[in-house]
Amino acid sequence: MWGLPLFDVKDVAAITYEINACRKAKPNFYVKVTAFDNTRGVESSSLSFIVNRPINEPGFRLVRQEVEGRRIQYTIESYAAVARGEGA
Repeated sequence: MWGLPLFDVKDVAAITYEINACRKAKPNFYVKVTAFDNTRGVESSSLSFIVNRPINEPGFRLVRQEVEGRRIQYTIESYAAVARGEGA
């Protein structure tokens, strides 16, 4: 979490300033902005998006397998991480 929550801030410039300060301090990290809506008396996320991504981003691939009964099974594998055995 970057700084304090900006509840009841209606000035877009203040929010933009905080986003840019976070992006400048953490240029090689994911930065996610989450907006909350408290009109129903609860604090729930109503909007969320990524405003910064690292330069070198690890990836994933979707592996499709046909299993018994002609079912299709999907698995997500990372091609950035290398599997290492115990004690390696």
